[in-house]
Amino acid sequence: MNTGSHDAGEVAVAADGAKSDMTGTPKSETDAKANEEAALGSRAPEFIKARRALHLSWQVGVFILGLAVVVAGVIMLPLPGPGWVVIFGGMAIWATEFVWAQLVLRWTKRKVTEAAQKALDPRVRRRNIILTTIGLVIVAVLVGIYVWKFGFEMPWNIKDQ
Repeated sequence: MNTGSHDAGEVAVAADGAKSDMTGTPKSETDAKANEEAALGSRAPEFIKARRALHLSWQVGVFILGLAVVVAGVIMLPLPGPGWVVIFGGMAIWATEFVWAQLVLRWTKRKVTEAAQKALDPRVRRRNIILTTIGLVIVAVLVGIYVWKFGFEMPWNIKDQ
């Protein structure tokens, strides 16, 4: 994320002559990341950006369209449908025009990537498998006790004993 600091730091030169900053990232990768960061802002066509009134109406239209998609996604959360996918689709629509939405999408992408990497860690997978197995055993024991005591009778049909 752009922190507002554009100060030049120390530069190291690798054996092949490629410069890199002190983070160990080759300069070409740093430039690519900087270009990606610089891509923030409106993606409206130039002839729309050139006219203030047209650009403002473009932004209002993009906001209303994105809002409609996000609201549809929120409605789909309790109802059948891909709610979260639609919500992120609405955020992507907003991100074509608004910097705050672009930053939210970058943050979300980074967090999802981190969670996916963490879930693929063998220790975390082993722990999740063990916890799931323990949970299933507990549920099976509780169902077994219920069937032993009441048989295959639904709970709302059980008479007081």
